[in-house]
Amino acid sequence: MSVNVTTELVKELRDATGISVMQCRRALIEAEGDMKKALAILKKTSSDIALKKADRVATDGAVMIKTNGAKTVLLALHCETDFVSRNEDFTNLLSSLIDLALTKGIEEMKKVAKDMIDSVIQKTGEKIELGEVYEIRGEVVGSYVHNNKIGIIVSLVGGNQELAKDIAMHVAAMKPEYITDNDINEETKKTMTEIFEKEVAKIDKPEEIKKKMLEGKINTYFKEKTLKSQPFIKNPDETVGQLLERNKAKIIEVKRYFI
Repeated sequence: MSVNVTTELVKELRDATGISVMQCRRALIEAEGDMKKALAILKKTSSDIALKKADRVATDGAVMIKTNGAKTVLLALHCETDFVSRNEDFTNLLSSLIDLALTKGIEEMKKVAKDMIDSVIQKTGEKIELGEVYEIRGEVVGSYVHNNKIGIIVSLVGGNQELAKDIAMHVAAMKPEYITDNDINEETKKTMTEIFEKEVAKIDKPEEIKKKMLEGKINTYFKEKTLKSQPFIKNPDETVGQLLERNKAKIIEVKRYFI
């Protein structure tokens, strides 16, 4: 039996889903004008589309950070291109997911994430997948997001939120691999020592001088990669460690994500 699918019905379904007019019309025809059935058909279609795109690589995306009271969440959402990462549907999806993580918790958010993501995959035509989700609780927390691609959260004891945000900005710019010297494992020290030993061995200098050169190279290398040893980007005359000491603050946790 032929069903008369009105423009108003198509518009209602499109407004509810954001999916193209033609897809909405086809779903309504298949559902014989039943709105609930049409929604179910579109949901199944979006899941099927997502499945077909599962073997693609989603190397782009965006990061968002939001705070609610003493709880701060960083959430990354991946897609295939920068173009889609700036798409309104993608951005709204990212915002909705992080709101759910803040209010309901990360695990509850993950239970509904797939259906929400599949719907946007149907609209954008790209693979979209949930990236890392981090949560930090604390009274002194600062965060920084750069170009929607780098997200940093810093939690302190002492200091204030402005200081925490400044350190988050520093981490985004300088990308330290370690927070303190204690975070550098022995295997990494051994590997870098072997690399620098080969460099120094080629230099025509007395052994005592070569030994000092080796120590200098190793110290400089790890100093540049350790947060508390790095010159602070807003004031290179002091290190981040000195900045923290001056403000009677201590880093509790750093969460970072780079797309």
